[in-house]
Amino acid sequence: MAATPLKEEIVCEVLSGFADPESGRSIVQMEQVHRLVCDGDRIEVTLGLTTHSAPIWNETREELLALLRDKFPDRNIEVVVERHDRKPEKIGEIGLTAKTVLAVGAGKGGVGKSSVAAYLSYGLARAGCAVGLMDADVYGPSIPHLLGTSERPVLVGDRIQPIVVDGLRVMSMGLLIPPGEPVAWRGPMLHKYLAQFLGDTAWGDLDYLVIDMPPGTGDVALSLSQLLPLSGAVVVCTPQEVALLDAVRAVGMFRKVNIEVHGMVENMSFFLCPNCGSRHELFGSGGARRAAAELQVPFLGELPLVPQLRQWADEGCIGRSFDDPTARPYLEAIVLRLVRNLAAKQRREPTLPPLNILH
Repeated sequence: MAATPLKEEIVCEVLSGFADPESGRSIVQMEQVHRLVCDGDRIEVTLGLTTHSAPIWNETREELLALLRDKFPDRNIEVVVERHDRKPEKIGEIGLTAKTVLAVGAGKGGVGKSSVAAYLSYGLARAGCAVGLMDADVYGPSIPHLLGTSERPVLVGDRIQPIVVDGLRVMSMGLLIPPGEPVAWRGPMLHKYLAQFLGDTAWGDLDYLVIDMPPGTGDVALSLSQLLPLSGAVVVCTPQEVALLDAVRAVGMFRKVNIEVHGMVENMSFFLCPNCGSRHELFGSGGARRAAAELQVPFLGELPLVPQLRQWADEGCIGRSFDDPTARPYLEAIVLRLVRNLAAKQRREPTLPPLNILH
């Protein structure tokens, strides 16, 4: 028996209640239903999603598919995802065009903060996002070493051109000064440096700008909060109690300048033996998860001690970390949880449409 004909308007009404993971607004309102076919017992939807949410495209497709199957159980339903282009709006007085600006910080040095900033950047870029990586750790810029580049940025007109490494757009003080030369700056010089790197660099249109912060709770976070509205921060720590105390201070510092903490990462959580695959908790384990729960901060995941990751970081090819079958699931899980958290926040607090000012 043939299915009762179904009007597109009825399906559209259901689709109107489904939120875009980037903006949190209706996919119909945001014109992201690129194609809708209702033919007999068949419903076909082509859903447009932006590259900002690329890591969760498959999850979003499955979510919409489940919704339609629940509403129309007697139909054969197909959902196809394709790219939907939406340019970022300018943010802050400096006019940066990035949809999400994410600071990666730690309460102390030596916990792998810069590595985690690089992992996040690579993971987002591998998924299809447009990503910039800015090294704001003026006193110990390690991003150029981790990425294996010493190329110097050039000036085109009045704009600094970022270095492109594996698709990432990168800027660092380490690319502007001779190796090993110290930087001794006070607060005003730091503020000026951040303003130039953010406002005078030709970043282009970005889904994410990841900022590798200096360790500790200095005034860089305050300068960033004054220069542009940060989307949030990720705090990195190791399992030891002393490191967790510093991580708690880092969370407090971000909150003091009204920067939301989107999650904590426990680095060096355990050692994975390359020979037998057994797990050894050299520094204890699970401390960051407990601290995150106490601070009411999402826990993004743990990263193991894997000798190959250390080697690739030392050799300047940290991007290869995702090629390691042991580490890749942990790295990808952190990226996925971060993007899921951002999408959930947008759905709770949808982006308001821009106001057109009449003159």
